[in-house]
Amino acid sequence: MIKALIIDDEPLARSIILEYLQQHPDIVVAQECGDGFEGLKSIQVHQPSLLFLDIQMPKINGFEMLELIEQPPAIIFTTAFDEYALKAFESHAIDYLLKPFSQERFDKALQKWRDHQQPATTMAPLLESAALSPQQQNRIVVKTGGRIRIIPTEEVDYLEAADDYVKIHTAGGTYLKNKTMGHFEQSLDAAQFVRTHRSYIVNVQRITRLDVHEKESWLALLTTGTRVPVSKTGYLKLKAALGI
Repeated sequence: MIKALIIDDEPLARSIILEYLQQHPDIVVAQECGDGFEGLKSIQVHQPSLLFLDIQMPKINGFEMLELIEQPPAIIFTTAFDEYALKAFESHAIDYLLKPFSQERFDKALQKWRDHQQPATTMAPLLESAALSPQQQNRIVVKTGGRIRIIPTEEVDYLEAADDYVKIHTAGGTYLKNKTMGHFEQSLDAAQFVRTHRSYIVNVQRITRLDVHEKESWLALLTTGTRVPVSKTGYLKLKAALGI
């Protein structure tokens, strides 16, 4: 038997999937979840082989939930029209179900999954593309101590490279995200966040002054008192962002 989860905030959408699954008796739904928080916990408990995952949900969306899973199971996405989601799918050849969908279309998606069983590694480029959506540019979702925290980007002081992770520094604490500096440089608002150094991205609104450090390098003094290194290239980017 194939263990599956349905993660969708709309009860009607979940009931339709359950109805369509009656034609696929080898698939058993272990749990229905109404949001990404509940879905994340359910994945950890049930270890499903397949997800039916909505994109637009309250609290955290489907893409943000997937970012918090180390090894996501196979996924059939279900979504209403969303420009960024559709572009992400089309760019990376991931099948999805556009609501409302028929039994026939549902069966085709399942058959495609059965035939190809795409590995979880194909999720990486999809999530990178989805991160460019306006909603995800305005916040960072992290998992810390078994809890999920949504950090509005305006609360971020700066980001710092830390091996395979990025440290997100805020007034409320420091958080780790399993992403690259390149990811954040691309996904954050370039008018607000500038990569001043290969290991640092700074919220320009936190900068109080720039001090010469040594030949062709500077230090940015933040409102918190932290000094962040600024390379020659970073200095040029800062000048453009600050209009100086």
